[in-house]
Amino acid sequence: MSSMITSRLTIETLRKMFAENKRFDGRKLLEHRDISVELDISNKAEGSARIRMGNTEVIVGVKLGMGEPYPDSANKGNLTVSADLLPMASPRFEQGPPKYPAVELPRLVDRAIRESHIIDLEKLCIKEGEKVWTVFIDIYPINDDGNLIDASTLGALIALKNAVLPELDKDGKIDHEKKATKKLPLHKDVNPISITFYKLGDSILVDPTREEEEACETRITFGLSMVKNEPMIHSCQKNGEVPLSKAELDLMMDAISKKFDELSEKLKKFL
Repeated sequence: MSSMITSRLTIETLRKMFAENKRFDGRKLLEHRDISVELDISNKAEGSARIRMGNTEVIVGVKLGMGEPYPDSANKGNLTVSADLLPMASPRFEQGPPKYPAVELPRLVDRAIRESHIIDLEKLCIKEGEKVWTVFIDIYPINDDGNLIDASTLGALIALKNAVLPELDKDGKIDHEKKATKKLPLHKDVNPISITFYKLGDSILVDPTREEEEACETRITFGLSMVKNEPMIHSCQKNGEVPLSKAELDLMMDAISKKFDELSEKLKKFL
């Protein structure tokens, strides 16, 4: 995972600091940055949110459209997640066809949301086999200072929680003039988030800045939601060739419950 943007000297400096449980911004290795949220960023979206984790800033919008169901789920609505990684957000992003990060980011957010079953897709069926609602989640990083995955998942969750279902006119078409008030059908108390752990040397950390993220050798992302008062892992993806030891995975499992509770508490008033 290490990037040419981050110098070898910086990587070695970070390796030594992490070994002492230190970071440049004063945090401990398993400590998140401050989080702030703004709602209703877009007056065209059914739900939208701006989330900041430290200097990382992401806008997420939720739109709904009508279409045909997938062949294997004739009585369920659809979900699709996309991300637009623009060069203005980071020196790591380039113009042109989507690179791997632009494909991986929405895929990880999609898995965290979809596998939690937070959206009641059956209630998004208008006419079985013919017409359903499709939920579009669009991710727009404004400033990439590391940990876009977790910031984007949190933004998607908050935008979904505050989204409404468009009104239909007498012909069954979306009535853009009528103010929608009915909330998107979501399963209550299912609040999926992702927690990504990064490894450099023998150190494990969360919520890295861009420089820390580029220095790390491996990361693993867990999608979680609360099930019977316990955080349950329902998705997992690793990136990077450096392996993780059983002891390192045990450390992550020990930390996950506490980190889930911390993030849920910070976002409580928006959910």
